[in-house]
Amino acid sequence: MTLATVAAASGEDVVPFDMSTTQRTVFSAFARARRKFGGKRVCVIDVDDSERTYDEIMRGTLALGSALRHGTHQGESVGVLLPTGAGAIVAFLALSAYGRVPAMLNFTAGLAALKSALKTAQVKRIVTAKRFVEIGGYQSLIGELSKLATIVYLEDVREKLSLLDKAAAAVGQFLPSVVSAHADPDTTATILFTSGTEGEPKGVALSHTNLVANVEQVRAHLALYPADILFNPLPAFHCFGLTVGSLMPLLLGIKVVCHPTPLQPHEIVRRIKEHGATIVVSTDTFVTQYARAAEPGDLKTLRLTVCGAERLRDETRAFVRKKHGIELLEGYGVTEASPVIAANRPGANKHGTVGQLMADMKMRLDPAEGIANAKRLVVKGPNVMLGYIKPDAPGVIVPPPDGWHDTGDVVTVDEDGFIAIRGRLKRFAKIGGESVSLAVVESIASALWPEHGHAAVAIADGRKGEQIVLATTYKDASRQDLIGWAHNHGVPDLAVPRRIVFVDEVPVLGTGKTNYGVVQKMVDSAVLAEAKLNE
Repeated sequence: MTLATVAAASGEDVVPFDMSTTQRTVFSAFARARRKFGGKRVCVIDVDDSERTYDEIMRGTLALGSALRHGTHQGESVGVLLPTGAGAIVAFLALSAYGRVPAMLNFTAGLAALKSALKTAQVKRIVTAKRFVEIGGYQSLIGELSKLATIVYLEDVREKLSLLDKAAAAVGQFLPSVVSAHADPDTTATILFTSGTEGEPKGVALSHTNLVANVEQVRAHLALYPADILFNPLPAFHCFGLTVGSLMPLLLGIKVVCHPTPLQPHEIVRRIKEHGATIVVSTDTFVTQYARAAEPGDLKTLRLTVCGAERLRDETRAFVRKKHGIELLEGYGVTEASPVIAANRPGANKHGTVGQLMADMKMRLDPAEGIANAKRLVVKGPNVMLGYIKPDAPGVIVPPPDGWHDTGDVVTVDEDGFIAIRGRLKRFAKIGGESVSLAVVESIASALWPEHGHAAVAIADGRKGEQIVLATTYKDASRQDLIGWAHNHGVPDLAVPRRIVFVDEVPVLGTGKTNYGVVQKMVDSAVLAEAKLNE
């Protein structure tokens, strides 16, 4: 009998959103979940397949938090440089329990971006692990960061726990509210950072209410059950991986299987099968790799496979359905919304859309200059951030105007409220006075050559303003084939790239999104080299 059948038989369904349940800190929400589901319940399966119960996570959280508070003050930002796993979860909760603010650092972003993040969030201390540094080869990176902040290794902290720290864990496991800080739920719970592909990364300050509300919104949107097992390979520095992949299962009594990197498709398929995972959170880029690595039947336990962070391609959807019988659900979010804004769901899965808005959210559709039949999406709700922290004003939170966040995404919305993303406003090329979505260009290439990577960018054109260049890993790609596909499918000629640049691979960020900043540099370099040859 499937989980869905069990739920139907017991009358279980989605739980209506209740704003009153969100007025608590992340730590108090965790403590509440422990009481509800039982301290002996296994809630986390770590990267080495070892199991952690709610009681074990609680004791580790309070002991570590007691130790980490020394030398810091309440409300201070403390950097967390760790991969997805029990260590990252405990470090986050430990800092949060004692009123410190975990600033989640992207170890794939490079030294310049990390230095900027430390400055922006005013981080003076970074929590990491020796094993992570050694396995990842981050010794030189840590050496540079140590010039700006004190590096604290989890292994050292555990070895040197004082009697006071152990007492905090001993007392706190029975009365957590006695030893933990009592922060205002509407104060900063964490700081995450934008990708920085269009300049220095901005800090995004999210409150406890933001995070807890988004968990409750997802619960109210999808049928989730205590028998579910969620597999999370997404990084904790990415909001999808933090909120949906790590905090949500803990707060809802769902067991989470942690994996430290999304870049191991064969190992990930093995662990999904071994642990009988029922839910996977992923991206188009990564789920394609897992589906190719898996044999038919390997993924048969999955009932919800949710993709976000980037557009879900029709080719990916069709391939996964044909090979594994899995219906992919596309969702949509931004870090500034903690992150989930909308999602499809079983029985209400409209292809080509990212689904319907989360409970208690409002949307406003503003004009998108130069783009016909689409609007700019602006959102408001309990999950929308406290505000940005900008590199030129470290530590200062700038709230969104009247609580409304401009996503920068251009959308259409149908009569049933399903949202279709037409592209980011910055991802439109201006050609002869008309706006052309670069996402459409990539869709054409993906339809023709689905097994290869493609990315479209715009470069300056003296005659028409801009021209589109396609970077592709398919060495036999031709413009003629692109023209033919466009004509056969009613796509205007303007959406056909003027040039094609061949690359060994399309660069991606640690989150799985295409790294358009690097793609732009690759294309600019190739076009410059071509120009020199023609001189």
